[in-house]
Amino acid sequence: MSETISRQSILVWLRTFAETVTRKRDELIDLDAAIGDADHGINMDRGMQAVVRKLAELDEAGDETSDDLGALFKTVGMTLVSTVGGAAGPLYGTLFLQMGVAVGDRSELTLTDWATALAAGVTGVRARGKAELEDKTMLDALLPAAEALNASDSGIPLADILRRSAAAAEQGMKATIPLVARKGRASYLGARSVGHQDPGATSSWLLLNTAAETLAPAERCAS
Repeated sequence: MSETISRQSILVWLRTFAETVTRKRDELIDLDAAIGDADHGINMDRGMQAVVRKLAELDEAGDETSDDLGALFKTVGMTLVSTVGGAAGPLYGTLFLQMGVAVGDRSELTLTDWATALAAGVTGVRARGKAELEDKTMLDALLPAAEALNASDSGIPLADILRRSAAAAEQGMKATIPLVARKGRASYLGARSVGHQDPGATSSWLLLNTAAETLAPAERCAS
């Protein structure tokens, strides 16, 4: 497929994700209250609002004409590291920083570029959090999403592939409910963490679901 993801689409994705986090803030707080510090929604909202402000500053400075997507992702990552509290800041920051490294100075992304970037980001999160699949973390949504991208047929429309990736993230998110947490504050609860959906996996699904909604026109979907 010749479809690509433009810088403008990336900006729409980031701003829409910020809006989604604000809308889902209380839901993320409630999820985290059950097994954590009840601050995931607050922290993610603060971080993404800082990202939106940073993007506006770049626009005002005239940087909206820059074609360097790697630099854009790195800016998002550094903003999240500096503004998001708890474990989410370093982890989400690492996700975007490593995506930026993988993207380099590209001005637009092919499906292969996007898959490579997400895989690099997930590898970074995995290393930073020292987590594995089924540890009941954001990795449980991110890793299946990245694997779904790599397993996709290049002949399928981009929008469909992004939706499959988001669906894999959603399945992974829901699969955290019966798991015993093995990382983070939730791990202190042991068996009491069973029955609760992981808030980090939830925000990661929101990130990828928003990507599916914004990075390629919905009307291109085959189904």
